[in-house]
Amino acid sequence: MGNMLVSWNTTNQCNMFCDHCYRDAGARLEEELTTSQARDLIDGMVRAGFKIMIFSGGEPLMRPDIYELASYATQKGLRVVLGTNGTLITEEVAHNLKKAGFMAAGVSLDSLDPEKNDGFRKLEHAYDLALQGMYNLKRAQLPFQIHTTVMDWNVDELESITDYAVEIGAMAHHVFFLVPTGRGINIEEEALRVAAYERTIARLMEKQKTSPIEIKPTCAPQFIRTADKKGVPLRFTKGCLAGISYCIISPLGDVQPCAYLDIPLGNVKETPFDEIWANNSTLKTLRTMDYEGKCGVCDYRERCGGCRARAYYYSGGNIMAEDEWCLYQPLGWKK
Repeated sequence: MGNMLVSWNTTNQCNMFCDHCYRDAGARLEEELTTSQARDLIDGMVRAGFKIMIFSGGEPLMRPDIYELASYATQKGLRVVLGTNGTLITEEVAHNLKKAGFMAAGVSLDSLDPEKNDGFRKLEHAYDLALQGMYNLKRAQLPFQIHTTVMDWNVDELESITDYAVEIGAMAHHVFFLVPTGRGINIEEEALRVAAYERTIARLMEKQKTSPIEIKPTCAPQFIRTADKKGVPLRFTKGCLAGISYCIISPLGDVQPCAYLDIPLGNVKETPFDEIWANNSTLKTLRTMDYEGKCGVCDYRERCGGCRARAYYYSGGNIMAEDEWCLYQPLGWKK
């Protein structure tokens, strides 16, 4: 199933208040995992067979024990990476991240127009600070990639952001698509509609043909089909990984199939993570890949899988429903 990766939302604390945040980040929550609970969680990840651990948030750098925990996870054989807004990465922080064992960092950048970027992220100088953060990572020889969330106001900039990523030495450009939930719900009308969604994926895969770095649409599993049709080789074997080779753990210890599927599967404070991963019935259902509707008969069923969160959201609670954000007509499919 390729490499199994798990994302721990380390804290709800954040120095930004982005419109699209599924975490409704801001203040620290009372019951966030302690250092020792986080260690137990890491042990469970290793037992469950995960290989890559993403420290995300909130803003993970607001958590003082982040270095200690990254170092612990590294000792246990996990490849640790950071998901950050980049604004807190001073030279010293970059050095400490490298020392703690972080192998890479994903830094959020949503526009090359500082005013637009900062307005969306609700933080003055966010753009300059993120850039400085990336520069500091580079100096510490810590590989980084750029993470962009697609919205109607920045969709035309995506290729330019990829070019910029190449220019500043990023190793990849990952492009995140919104699935309506959490704070994102208020801007659902801003999310790209289906035709625009397909067009955007097509543009990204077209750009990949000439770009020296990897361009990866995230939460847009249809990119697998698009790349296939365009003859773009990919290192990715599966579109939607939720519950199959990926899950997230919230700051409070709740396990969810993905960031957008707010279905609590169990809490790591009560049940060891590896037991939840192995035994939970929702996860077992996702692993059957027994999708309904168009997804179920599609020739890309196993490689794409449709976005399970979108399917759940649009069907009113059926995690195996078809993902309606897809213009593909599988052979023999009649609606």
